[in-house]
Amino acid sequence: MSIHTLKILFITHSFNSLAQRLYIELAQRGHEVSIELDINDAVTAQAVELYRPDLIVAPFLKRIIPEAIWRNHTCFVVHPGIVGDRGPSALDWAIMRDCAEWGVTVLQASGEMDAGDIWAAETFPMRLAKKSSLYRNEVIEAAVRAVLAAVERFQSGNFKPQPLDYSRPEVRGRLHAPIKQIDRAIDWQRDDTRAVLKKIHAADGFPGVLDMLCGEPYYLFDTCAEDALRGEPGAIIATRNGAICRATLDGAVWIGHLKRKTEGEPAFKLPATLALGKQLADAPEIPLDPFTDCAGETYRDIRFEQKNNVGYLHFAFYNGAMSTEQCERLREAYVAATQRDVRVIVLMGGADFWSNGIHLNCIEAAASPADESWRNINAMNDLMRAIITTGSQLTVAALQGNAGAGGVFLSLAADHVYARAGVVFNPHYKGMGNLYGSEYWTYLLPRRAGEARAAALTQNRLPVGAAQARQMGLIDGCFGTGRENFLARIEQIAEGLAASPDYPALLRDKTARRERDEQEKPLEAYRAEELQHMKLNFYGFDPSYHVARYNFVYKIPHAWTPLYLARHRRIT
Repeated sequence: MSIHTLKILFITHSFNSLAQRLYIELAQRGHEVSIELDINDAVTAQAVELYRPDLIVAPFLKRIIPEAIWRNHTCFVVHPGIVGDRGPSALDWAIMRDCAEWGVTVLQASGEMDAGDIWAAETFPMRLAKKSSLYRNEVIEAAVRAVLAAVERFQSGNFKPQPLDYSRPEVRGRLHAPIKQIDRAIDWQRDDTRAVLKKIHAADGFPGVLDMLCGEPYYLFDTCAEDALRGEPGAIIATRNGAICRATLDGAVWIGHLKRKTEGEPAFKLPATLALGKQLADAPEIPLDPFTDCAGETYRDIRFEQKNNVGYLHFAFYNGAMSTEQCERLREAYVAATQRDVRVIVLMGGADFWSNGIHLNCIEAAASPADESWRNINAMNDLMRAIITTGSQLTVAALQGNAGAGGVFLSLAADHVYARAGVVFNPHYKGMGNLYGSEYWTYLLPRRAGEARAAALTQNRLPVGAAQARQMGLIDGCFGTGRENFLARIEQIAEGLAASPDYPALLRDKTARRERDEQEKPLEAYRAEELQHMKLNFYGFDPSYHVARYNFVYKIPHAWTPLYLARHRRIT
């Protein structure tokens, strides 16, 4: 191995978005990276013994690294807090306390949690946003910069990390206690809209804010402000597309998702109206058309905006999951968009996710998960078919956030595909119980990446960075470290296509290619073949998909690290 490359072992609670991004960045720089999920001390010690890493990185841990490991190996812990910040719930407290700036620190593991010597640190300005959104954007970008700097310093062999010294004025962080539900509790009679937003934002993703709704305890997630509706503080005053609107002291907030608190029984997040069910009989549904202009803040998961000859279709679905109903509404909005006076339609996804395919939580909650799986995949396919067969406009997929499974192939349905530089793709289904997948992937993926690469991508189950996706031909380009410059570039590209003197020829070429492809093999033949496999996944004798979905939805931790992650456990 070259002196410039390292064997790096990740010890992580899960292979989450940060761990995936760091894996991509380090592998791109020539490092050999293997992953071990943090199951217990003995398993971790075995992984270290098997791999004999030059460096250990902990991107996401919920407990301390065993002393036998950190005393004998350099271990970098990625902490989502500024220098000096210690303790769990770091980002939660930063949101609750309205910090103007926050950061990420890479420190060396020691006997005290988050108290080791500092190898690198980065800061970023805070915004009023969900914890999960801050984590997937600002935290991950800062963590990448900090970890890459720390790894380079480790490679140099002459860098001495700084001990944590609270006497230094620039060390502003402090040890804080774990945040509790009493700290998050909402007083609907006293808390204004901003206070409610901060509390739910700070608990988004996990654990949610415990509250009472319709006489039952629920954890609240996924909130945004409402500028127009008003009511008695605490009352549910409206519903819209799965969300509930709840009045505050000075306005209202929309709450998109709930998780029922049950004693001794597992529970999972669901769209709020689905979680509450018949208890919502008195709350009026107040629809908002995706094409209606709306000046103030409100909840809308699908919206369309037009600038000149370009239409932008936004679909911001929580965690990128797309239920049957959401797929149907998005298809209706897309078809309506093709009837507008536009030359180019840009599919925008959401700010935090592009799409992750079918909605596993809604499927799990259904009376027949197999039947709902079938409905959901067919609704997704209907949406895809509408995009693929569009002959009246050119289409662009603009991926601001990550894409997984069927969501990747949704983007490939567009004529042109661009991603923000930090986007991570997971173009495979096999991790969900050897699910075969549909969404016309057997047509779309080989068309872009070739048969051999398509097979490798779907079998390897490893994340792909935007730059790598561009090299593979999976996408047409990646650019923009931040969201604003990415969107500005997308607008330039879309406007350029719409104004191009070659536009009529481009449209003719697109139509001709679709006709040639159809003659070679009809689009519906791809769908029928894929769905034959999916029918076996959903209704066959092998329960792997249903077991994997259950484990995913209920957050059942892995009992072992999958071999496609743990290269140190593969028998060669």
